[in-house]
Amino acid sequence: MESIKLTIDDQPVEVPEGTTVLEAAREQGITVPALCHMDLSGIGFHSSNASCRLCVVEVEGRRNLAPACTTLAAPGMVVKTRTQRVLSARRINLELLLSDHPKDCLSCAKAGCCELQDLAHTFGIRNISYEGEMSHHVKDTSSPAIVRDPDKCVMCRRCENICREVQGVGVLTAVNRGFESVVVTAFDRDLDTTKCTYCGQCVAVCPTGALSEKDETGAVLRAIADPAKTVVVQVAPAVRTALGEEFGMAPGTLVTGKLAAALRRLDFDYVFDTDFAADLTIMEEASELLDRLTRHLGGDTSVKLPIITSCCPAWVNHLEKRFPDLLDYPSTARSPMQMFGSIAKSYLAEKIGVKRQEMVVVSVMPCVAKKAECAREEFAVDGNRDVDITLTTRELASLIKRANIDFHRLEDDDFDSPLGESTGAAVIFGTTGGVIEAAARSAYEFHTGETLEEVDFKALRGFDGIRSATVDFAGIDIKIGIAHGLANARVLMEEIRKGTSPYHAIEVMACPGGCIGGGGQPFHQGDESVIKARQQALYSEDAGKVIRKSHENPHIKKLYEEYLGEPLGEKPHALLHTHYMDRSGRKTK
Repeated sequence: MESIKLTIDDQPVEVPEGTTVLEAAREQGITVPALCHMDLSGIGFHSSNASCRLCVVEVEGRRNLAPACTTLAAPGMVVKTRTQRVLSARRINLELLLSDHPKDCLSCAKAGCCELQDLAHTFGIRNISYEGEMSHHVKDTSSPAIVRDPDKCVMCRRCENICREVQGVGVLTAVNRGFESVVVTAFDRDLDTTKCTYCGQCVAVCPTGALSEKDETGAVLRAIADPAKTVVVQVAPAVRTALGEEFGMAPGTLVTGKLAAALRRLDFDYVFDTDFAADLTIMEEASELLDRLTRHLGGDTSVKLPIITSCCPAWVNHLEKRFPDLLDYPSTARSPMQMFGSIAKSYLAEKIGVKRQEMVVVSVMPCVAKKAECAREEFAVDGNRDVDITLTTRELASLIKRANIDFHRLEDDDFDSPLGESTGAAVIFGTTGGVIEAAARSAYEFHTGETLEEVDFKALRGFDGIRSATVDFAGIDIKIGIAHGLANARVLMEEIRKGTSPYHAIEVMACPGGCIGGGGQPFHQGDESVIKARQQALYSEDAGKVIRKSHENPHIKKLYEEYLGEPLGEKPHALLHTHYMDRSGRKTK
């Protein structure tokens, strides 16, 4: 690729052909503000609409100011990013945005992490010069997971772009023009009546409070304060590698011990690791994989292959709404979160002598869609949910700060036993490729009866949106497909529809990077280095574990011996498996 030489603020700059002025400036450490620009280079996606006009610059020879986010660098170009004309235009454009924006910053869901608020502070805006009518839209709280407040939309259209291009869902779109323009759902329908998967990627990229997760911190505090309730908390693997960012720690800093200590300081009665349930999930999912493979190789044409992982709730939502003809392909194993809830309110409740209705199970997840998952009717007994409340990583950080806990000074603590003991296989559930790698470790030994010496299936690792690998099961080649990002998953699902899929098993994660890039994680603005640091931390914790195969977890063995019986048996089927429904809304004859 040819390079281009230009000058930015009197500095000589050389960049590859096709680079925008914004990208060229930022590579030189020159700050150019932008709201509509979104750089998700880690998954090969860039988006700019030139709608906010905050990145305008002067280009020598041009009469008008140019939007840096969509202006390509050209040979010999001379750019000025901080002239009085540029700074004045940016300030005017920012004031115009603020003039039609609610002034409830103190109580806004994005207070403290709002890019619009940060820019107002940077530009020293204390008064708005433009007054007049303000737009007004109805706040949408219909979804169990996401709140839409269109009054706070600045028309950056990041949510629209990530929903359509990265996730392939296309629920959000810009409508109207001028003062009436806003990003909404089709026909401005409530979110819960659309094809939304609740993945939360729109929330993750929204620069203001126009999109946020449904806050359930108050419900948790009320449960803890209720003396009649035993409050149990579980924490997903991806949380431990990102929570520290909310307290100023470097991305990828593992805070497993501090996390357990903080939860005890918050007065939860029991503190458990969802990794235990991830090991339990592998026992069922690997057994199901092996069962289908065995039947398939034996000539059973009724077996549905490839088997598809079912841990990601946003993916399950997408499947039910967009691919209702493929509902026989996913594993029937519940997600680790829901397996934990079921076991907590049966096995654990019996152990500690607590009635199901007196136990409250709280989950801390990197995911916004988990809020919707725990509300599904099939995950309840007589109306009592297996998992009562789900918090995101961000919500947990908020609770810790609210309780005035000095996170940095916490001494490492352990999770409670027996539902807190886990293996390295469970830890890597938090990254793309991790679930299928964990399943392969156990399925291999289930099938061969031999010890798997090399447990790192590195062929399954990586960051490409769609990957494939072949795993040798003692002479039988098992072909595995992996996708993260729902648009990538769609490619693999269309292959199944056409009957051309070459795979025996497929792992799908809705969010880029998997759970480490979940919609409920600390905001990272698509920084590839942040996601990769989180990923590496999980692999490091896996490598440091004494036990790295789920089926070797002694507490899992004991659970089956004492309570569950054999994997895929009657009791596991009732407590640990589920079914899927056609939620496409299509009329059938």
